[in-house]
Amino acid sequence: MGSHCPEGRNVFRSQQRYFRNGEEGMTVARNIPNLEIVNGLDVGGLESLINRAKADPTAAITKWQVTSSWEGQAHIHAKVDSFSMGGKSSKRGFSIDIDEPPELLGADDHANPQDHLLAALNACMMIDYVAQCSIRRIKLESLEIETRGEIDLRGFLGVDPAVRAGYENIDYIVRVKGDGTPEQFAEVHEAVMATSPNFYNLTKPVTLRPKLIVE
Repeated sequence: MGSHCPEGRNVFRSQQRYFRNGEEGMTVARNIPNLEIVNGLDVGGLESLINRAKADPTAAITKWQVTSSWEGQAHIHAKVDSFSMGGKSSKRGFSIDIDEPPELLGADDHANPQDHLLAALNACMMIDYVAQCSIRRIKLESLEIETRGEIDLRGFLGVDPAVRAGYENIDYIVRVKGDGTPEQFAEVHEAVMATSPNFYNLTKPVTLRPKLIVE
């Protein structure tokens, strides 16, 4: 079974407080070999990332940028060119194509914005589950998140201003299997809800600062 961390609710906030192994206050981090791999993650690298963020808050600042362009009909092409962390930028070269189903006047050649939104929520939480389990030495056998939501198109179409344009609720089910106890997985579940960026982005107010340029 994975080692139990009685105070381990949040791996990313206080390693000293939350990741004790119960032996005279020794932190789990002191027992991590340099190349200990759990669930495919380098746990030593994860600990190093946590320690750098604790020692220098500026090292934890990440910046993200996506540029999207209209390609005709409902086809949108998005480019991911770079990523910045701690003031250091790295080149990237990814693209994302987005469409709509025929019922929404698209060609259905690609997943639509809501598919991407829910997939991004799932992926962000799943990466957090893997990290939270790995640092607790819980070995995963399988992990799946199923997410569902309902949007009333009267809001999007401007038919009724009283109808919200987006979701009222998003429901998701996490199915996890591994060598952790039910209590450990419940602890991880709570930690993910406290630390997942996209869980935060969809459950807390985030300020959008729009700027229009007419060419």
